[in-house]
Amino acid sequence: MTDTWLPTLITDTPQAGFELAITLSRRGVKYTQPDPEVLKKLRPVYAESADALIASSQVVAINFQTIAAANDYWRK
Repeated sequence: MTDTWLPTLITDTPQAGFELAITLSRRGVKYTQPDPEVLKKLRPVYAESADALIASSQVVAINFQTIAAANDYWRK
C-alpha cells in the first residue's frame, strides 16, 4: 500500500485518538494479511477466541498509548 492515509497522529480529542488507534490496528492487519478472502476465512476463528480478542485489545491499547503521547495526553 503506497497511499498516504496517515498525515498525523494529532487528534482533537481522546475519543478521536482512540478511534485512530482502532484504525491503525485494523490497517496493521490488512498490511500483514492483504488477501481479503483469507481474512474472511479466519474471522470466525479469532472472533470466538478470548485470547485473540484480548490480544487485539492490547494492540489497540498500545496504538492509543502512542497517539496519546503524540498529543501530549491532550493537555491544554
